[in-house]
Amino acid sequence: MKGGFFVRLINKVLPIGSFILFLGFWYLILLIKNYPSFILPTPHEVAIRFLKSITSGILPFHIFITLQEIFLGVLVGFSLAFGLGYILAKFKFLKLAISPLIIGFQAVPIIAMAPLLVIWLGPGIEAKVFVCAATLFFPVLINSMVGFSNIETNYYDLLNSLEANFWQKLKFLEIPASMPIFFAGLKIGVTLSVIGAVVGEFVSSDKGLGFLISLAGGLYDTPLRFVAFFTLSLIALLLYLGVSWGEKKLLKWK
Repeated sequence: MKGGFFVRLINKVLPIGSFILFLGFWYLILLIKNYPSFILPTPHEVAIRFLKSITSGILPFHIFITLQEIFLGVLVGFSLAFGLGYILAKFKFLKLAISPLIIGFQAVPIIAMAPLLVIWLGPGIEAKVFVCAATLFFPVLINSMVGFSNIETNYYDLLNSLEANFWQKLKFLEIPASMPIFFAGLKIGVTLSVIGAVVGEFVSSDKGLGFLISLAGGLYDTPLRFVAFFTLSLIALLLYLGVSWGEKKLLKWK
């Protein structure tokens, strides 16, 4: 029991310790280089700017806009990737036909496509949601395909002997068996979706954390840029932890 307690304690202390080391390294750079605030602010300047942004309402407003784009993008990207992953895993000829197109699309930098998406879809939220969905799509698709393709045939034989229908096979075998691999892709995908939202806001937006970064850059308000950076990092971390929590709950049987 004592060993388990100390392991849990170390697991909680390590992230805090690494963050303290990060802050120490940050102060060390400032001590050596002596950068002005508009190039590299101190951590306490960023903390003060963060509190001011919260109390003024600027940061919560932009966070809400970016979160809206991320959640819609994750919903669209997840639904398409999971569904297409199942279809490609079941129909090999479609996999051979479509895979080169998907890989080719993935090779195109999303930041290069974003301006065209704004022209095609308009300057509203649609283009940002599409960019979020596109960044999430590939890792979720690949892991879904792998998860559905690697189910042992013995399990299918068992369900066939029990005269299980399509939906029973999907519910009791295919979805549960693919979940461990699928969640690995989803963890990557949700963090990438944050990048997608920011890229979309960089190209065409007057709100959101991406816009806030651009605005702060134009005003030489580097502490505000760091506030946006850390906020995006926190959003990505919370999304990752949320998926990990869902994985733990859904895969209790494992």
